[in-house]
Amino acid sequence: MVGFALIVAISFSLGSRAAPHIGPVALNAIRFAIGVAIMAVAAALLLRGTPHRLLSVPRAPWRYLVLGALMAIYFVTMFISLGLTSPVSSGAVFTLIPFMSAGFGFLLLGQKASPVVLISLLVAGAGAVWVIFGGSLDALLGFQIGTGEAIFFIGCVAHAIYAPLVKKFNRGEPIVYFTFWTLFGTALCIIIYGAGEIARTDWANLPGIVWLTVVYLAIFATGVSFFLLQYASMRLPVSKVFGYSYLIPSIIIVLEGLSGAGWTTLSVLAGALVTVLGLVVLVVAAD
Repeated sequence: MVGFALIVAISFSLGSRAAPHIGPVALNAIRFAIGVAIMAVAAALLLRGTPHRLLSVPRAPWRYLVLGALMAIYFVTMFISLGLTSPVSSGAVFTLIPFMSAGFGFLLLGQKASPVVLISLLVAGAGAVWVIFGGSLDALLGFQIGTGEAIFFIGCVAHAIYAPLVKKFNRGEPIVYFTFWTLFGTALCIIIYGAGEIARTDWANLPGIVWLTVVYLAIFATGVSFFLLQYASMRLPVSKVFGYSYLIPSIIIVLEGLSGAGWTTLSVLAGALVTVLGLVVLVVAAD
């Protein structure tokens, strides 16, 4: 999940630079199409000779459509928000997922988070909210949340439901097999929803930053991150799985500063550090 947090943080920074040049649905359609192809090769190599061969029809295929729809909502709203707000704010909204996941984990799996876990989630969530409001007490008191953050919050709710459903829906399938069909379901939902935008996109004249983002998203933020997330979701309580996302705002701040986009204010940095403190408590004390 540390690797997952790093991959997601980089995708926010890259995505914010590609967002002005391509529609969010078209971007996600091509990254998932490539991601499915890459995962198909990996699954074919790893599942050779096993009962769960890649081309075998999955049991209860509706599971992958449900998971795919949730991921489609998340990724499309993510890139819509990146065209409207900063990657730091979008990354901060993402860190609200652990607290929501704890609630959905209780509702869907009966998992009860310990008081230490809940306190750490509340502390880190408070730091995330501070970053969302730009480290401004006036903005916080006036509840001046932007359109981009509000849109992405909807996607984060979908992502929070996704984590417990992975554990609930898995029926003993190998993770690589389960990941492939989940990616396939996500790609199918996005392509059906955004067929018009995909057809209108001038693919031949997209700038290099878009293709760099597409390649990164397809390999790392699609195939690798899905595998890591599903691997962790099968082995950790859902509240703890996303606790590692508290690293994301701090990583984004460092990435944005090193890229020359500018360093954030000390007030916002303090909020990001609070989220890291929440992670430390969650990982160390909760054990």
